[in-house]
Amino acid sequence: MYRRTLGLELPHGQSAFLWGARKTGKSTLLQQQFPDSIRFDLLDTRLLLELTRAPWTLAERIRAFGRARRRRPIIIDEVQKVPAVLDEVHRLIEREGLSFVLCGSSARKLKRGRANLLGGRAWRFALHPLTWPEVPDFDLLRAMNHGLIPEHYDSWHHRRALAGYVDDYLKEEVFDEGLTRNAPAFSRFFEALAFCHGELLNYSNIARDCGVSSKTVSEYFQILVDTLLGVLIEPFNRRRSRAVITSAPRFYLFDVGVANHVAGRRIERAAGADFGRALEHFVLMELVAYRSYSERDFPVRFWRTKSGLECDFVLGRRGEVAIEVKGGASVDRRDLRGLRAFVEEHRPQQAVVVCNESAARRTEDGILILPWERFLERLWGDGVMSGG
Repeated sequence: MYRRTLGLELPHGQSAFLWGARKTGKSTLLQQQFPDSIRFDLLDTRLLLELTRAPWTLAERIRAFGRARRRRPIIIDEVQKVPAVLDEVHRLIEREGLSFVLCGSSARKLKRGRANLLGGRAWRFALHPLTWPEVPDFDLLRAMNHGLIPEHYDSWHHRRALAGYVDDYLKEEVFDEGLTRNAPAFSRFFEALAFCHGELLNYSNIARDCGVSSKTVSEYFQILVDTLLGVLIEPFNRRRSRAVITSAPRFYLFDVGVANHVAGRRIERAAGADFGRALEHFVLMELVAYRSYSERDFPVRFWRTKSGLECDFVLGRRGEVAIEVKGGASVDRRDLRGLRAFVEEHRPQQAVVVCNESAARRTEDGILILPWERFLERLWGDGVMSGG
């Protein structure tokens, strides 16, 4: 069992939503942090049918417990399956002073159905796959091949687990939630992810391959973002003295193991192009998780010119931190061309290369070259965005 970074520290009477993709460990986290709370799991078919037919019976079930337990946050798992129950939750918060932790895989269905999202009465948290500081004796190649969904990282049968996750959840769950009705087109779109993952998105080309419109492809990507299955990284373009590509974002799935499975890649050693792409994806997921858990609201973007110069990640509204990720064990001058171009253009406070070298070093012009472990130590120790 892993000790997760996210802590739901709620003042008395405060409610919260906890969102996260399936199997990231939401239920386990809530069991650890609220062991004595009243709990309702809407994966229980009988309970689901009862609350769908008569959501007011939630209050009757809660009143059957003693006053001491009712004072603790009440857990409702998979809350998106019965949107109508949120009106009853709202009433119980207002009239009886109860508090809730409402857990689910996505708020998209609730928003689309105009469900009651409690009007600011509930804080919002997100749980990500495992991160580097949460895993003792972290194994990078294992993370890349198994992924960092807890069950997958630990599994000796990770390929079967990943195949089942992709087929049973990433595809079918989207259909079951009614988020898209064109199953063949969405399946073709998912196959296209193997080729466009981490690249500049060309909606027209992907739409041609899938047999749908560019608008529909854009909506498919938004579905994955809204269901917490991926992130869109937008370009950074604060100044325009260089010819910069400004419109096309990049898309990354939420887990490096899932992405490698979809792409049919197996990373055998810490070298080569596939390892470099996986390391870039892994570093991004650590940045996204750190931003969420530390409650630091900084944008993560990328920078690329029409001539092909690029910087993998630009952090902060003004581009305060520039990060280039290289999978090689030796970073040379050619690897620094894009980062140096960004530094010349935007003067970030920090310029960092994350790589597979064995020791940290700094170039004459101030670029810090860090082994990936050292970079993560600085990140999770608040030394990247703070400049420490």
